[in-house]
Amino acid sequence: MVSQHREAATSAITARLRAAGCVFAEDEARLLIQAATTDDDLAAMVDRRVAGLPLEHVLGWADFCGLRIIVGPGVFVPRRRSEFLVKQAIAILTSATPEAAAAVVVLDLCCGSGALGLAVAIGTERGRAEPVAVELHAADIDPGAVAYARRNLAGVAGYVHEGDLYDALPTDLRGRIDVIVVNAPYVPTAEIELMPAEARLHEPLVALDGGSDGVSIHRRVAAQAPQWLAAGGSLLIETSERQASLTATAMAEAGLTTRTVRNEELDTTVVIGRA
Repeated sequence: MVSQHREAATSAITARLRAAGCVFAEDEARLLIQAATTDDDLAAMVDRRVAGLPLEHVLGWADFCGLRIIVGPGVFVPRRRSEFLVKQAIAILTSATPEAAAAVVVLDLCCGSGALGLAVAIGTERGRAEPVAVELHAADIDPGAVAYARRNLAGVAGYVHEGDLYDALPTDLRGRIDVIVVNAPYVPTAEIELMPAEARLHEPLVALDGGSDGVSIHRRVAAQAPQWLAAGGSLLIETSERQASLTATAMAEAGLTTRTVRNEELDTTVVIGRA
């Protein structure tokens, strides 16, 4: 049982976390105390956080779109900014007529933990007045990410595939995907060393490095998207404000009609291409 002197414990842990550079030290202290089952467990968790392990890896989960996503060492932690991409995808899927969307197919490409696809699927089902079935697919090249995605998608109508982008997918998905959501790495290679240590040291490089200008994977995703999208289907890619024009150009060159949406509060940009 964690010590009953909760207030004193919170203050002491907050001080340690703040000294280690944690910006939201008091909030983190409360979460760690809630998660710990014994005093020893709590001490070990605090030590891991002070050593620089991401809070979500210490807790074993991340809060994303109101869902508890299982994460841990070796997998990318879903960021709050990506909730904007999820909202855009849900808006597209819920605005379709019931006849056109009696069943929809969603693909989470470069899925990591599977958080985006899961949030889109659940949000779409909840957001429609008329019932809609969502067939969810997720794919990633990293075996570690695939393992986490399978845990997070267990119990839903979801399929997780391992492989390089579309090569991972079953061929019967060609031409019938309604929405593809992508949070592929978009940090330029030369800027990886400037990232916060907890990301740079504890998240896989394959989930961070977007190539020389940060949009190498975006170009590959966009180039093949028309082969996999259903008529009127949409590709949504999270990117940065300064890279949005490059991502949009890649989609336009693939024959998609593009538009860019921006959320200043979350400092995030999404480029949407429609088949």
